[in-house]
Amino acid sequence: MKRNIGTTDKIIRLIIAIILIVIYFTGIVEGTWAIIFPIAAIVLALTTITGFCGLYPLFGINTCKIKDKK
Repeated sequence: MKRNIGTTDKIIRLIIAIILIVIYFTGIVEGTWAIIFPIAAIVLALTTITGFCGLYPLFGINTCKIKDKK
């Protein structure tokens, strides 16, 4: 997998993941949203760690400025 997530994108994803987890653990959301928020936070955190977003190639997006070495 080629990295396609830049530094700014990673920071934004991590902040959103933290916000979703805080909202979940404070009990602000209930029901279906209480299931969706942690799952979304996990997905955002994993894409931040790996540096790859599976949706970006479908739309031709690449926020990573550094080219991967082959």
